[in-house]
Amino acid sequence: MLKGIPAIISPELLRVLCEMGHGDRICIGDGNFPAESVGRDAIVVRCDGHGVAELLDAILKVFPLDTYVPQPVSLMEKVPGDTVETPIWDTYRQIIAKYDSRPDPVGFIERFAFYDAARTCYAVVATGERALYANVILQKGVVVE
Repeated sequence: MLKGIPAIISPELLRVLCEMGHGDRICIGDGNFPAESVGRDAIVVRCDGHGVAELLDAILKVFPLDTYVPQPVSLMEKVPGDTVETPIWDTYRQIIAKYDSRPDPVGFIERFAFYDAARTCYAVVATGERALYANVILQKGVVVE
């Protein structure tokens, strides 16, 4: 065990976060996200039983978002005509606001373009999140202290 590291961050996930460099991206997928196929050329970290929001909060405690891009956080856009509600996006915005003071560091990517973007991520985290359209990509920044 380590001090200051949220318990939800497994040793494998901590290693991945440490290995990532400036500009590298990590995808956190919901329970329906095809993590293994999309992450075929990446590191896939299993976090079954955990939700994306709780992982997002824990990761952002130790993971700097990229300040050199306007929107270092990307969400999967709803398919046109899909009427599903996405209250989890509001939760994400509240969590992100705790760690990033920009007016809107969150952007949206069309569903299939999101899959393509996730295929280029350093790692893909598979969760048990049940909310729909709950996928998120984070771009790593630099630690300045």
